[in-house]
Amino acid sequence: MADALITENFMLESKAAVRLFHEHAEDLPIIDYHCHLPPAQVAEDHRFRNMTEIWLGGDHYKWRLLRTAGVAERLITGDASDWEKFAAWAEAMPKLLRNPIYHWSHMELKRSFGISDRLLNADTAKGIWEECNALLAKPEFSARGIMRQMNVVLVCTTDDPTDSLEHHQAVAATEKDTRCLFPERPSGCSAEKTAGVFFQMLPAWRPDKAMAVDNPALFPPWVAKLEAASGLAIRSLADFRDALRRRHDFFHANGCRLSDHGIETFFAEPYTEAELRRIFIKARSGNAPTPDEALQFKSAMLYEFAVMDFERDWTQQFHICALRNNNRRLFRTLGPDVGGDSIGEWPVAAPMSRFLGRLDDEGRLARTIVYSLNPTHNAVLASMVGNFQDGSVPGKLQVGSAWWFNDQADGMLEHLNAISNMSLLSPFVGMLTDSRSFLSYTRHEYFRRLLCDLLGGEIERGLLPRDMELVGGLVRDICYRNAARYFGFEGLPEV
Repeated sequence: MADALITENFMLESKAAVRLFHEHAEDLPIIDYHCHLPPAQVAEDHRFRNMTEIWLGGDHYKWRLLRTAGVAERLITGDASDWEKFAAWAEAMPKLLRNPIYHWSHMELKRSFGISDRLLNADTAKGIWEECNALLAKPEFSARGIMRQMNVVLVCTTDDPTDSLEHHQAVAATEKDTRCLFPERPSGCSAEKTAGVFFQMLPAWRPDKAMAVDNPALFPPWVAKLEAASGLAIRSLADFRDALRRRHDFFHANGCRLSDHGIETFFAEPYTEAELRRIFIKARSGNAPTPDEALQFKSAMLYEFAVMDFERDWTQQFHICALRNNNRRLFRTLGPDVGGDSIGEWPVAAPMSRFLGRLDDEGRLARTIVYSLNPTHNAVLASMVGNFQDGSVPGKLQVGSAWWFNDQADGMLEHLNAISNMSLLSPFVGMLTDSRSFLSYTRHEYFRRLLCDLLGGEIERGLLPRDMELVGGLVRDICYRNAARYFGFEGLPEV
């Protein structure tokens, strides 16, 4: 029997860190302002058949590691039984030492299922499988039940402009009717603070396909979907813009307050209206524009979306530098988001400066968060956002949390140090999951422990004041309060 890995003071290496976490971070609610949860599963309060569905289904983080560990595809995405896939994951687990998923997996077993007396491996797999599956059969382990256990008060999903948002509407109706209370444990605020608080699932506008003129197989049928969703015949570029604005308005009416863009880098090339009209007609007819034409169109649309967001007082998010679908074999057989993506590199500073500078000159720069998958950009982004602050909102422009390949201890520390040294840590809106898994909320705990360890260690070394209320207030702001204020969400508990 191994000693417990996820202890009460896991990752907390000083007395000050222990106090900061347990007194100021541990019980805070969670605002997950960027995730990829399936809205339908939240709306139907999905019940999971077993651990393979909830833990391994769709999790390309784990799929990559299994392949690297020498596990056959049949046991990852193939026709093996659910038990065989879980057993393969358990057998591979000891090979994951020093990968953050080793920590996350054991945190998830402890937080959601109460299992901390043994490590997951081939010998313990059957017992853990049976214990967890028995819990998943209980009503409190439904999709929303798990989120309540983790004290999640609000999530923002990632939604195409043509989405109906029917699932968001269903959640809003049912949650407001029930006025759900959140439990005091395992990680909740007190019942007094959450009395009358309801869980919220809000959409986030992700219009990447509206810029995909360089993909003839995607763009024309997507414009047809936009026609149907907006109720507007799209015969021209002007119609296209009007249809997108209608959908933007619809998203706003359904609680959306954030946009998100998955782009290689910022697009900020010059263009004319005549050029854009010609490019749109070419792409709508199924003909691919030249690379220069595609860049012009993307530059125009990225600007249009930024203006829409400013007019609606939204926050715009940009996820840059992901090099996607590198493995053509996997893409052909399994599609996107299956573990074939990696860190990319494109010029960032100059186009980002042009893009933000134009909006700033025009007085149309919305609150902005930029995330780069390439960690070498931490300093670039942290220095760039300072150029365009205007004093209207604390941290109006921010470097987003360490993302994807970087949301591990070293990546988070590099990110926190960059924004501390070149910008301000105090307005930072904190962690997100960026996940498709209902068990991934331990990533917020992982971040909170690391933040408290960083600040607590600096208190012990005399680099920060030994004032727990001062530094603890910073922890509470970063872990919860900043996000609640910055995005303008309503109906959230005050802490």
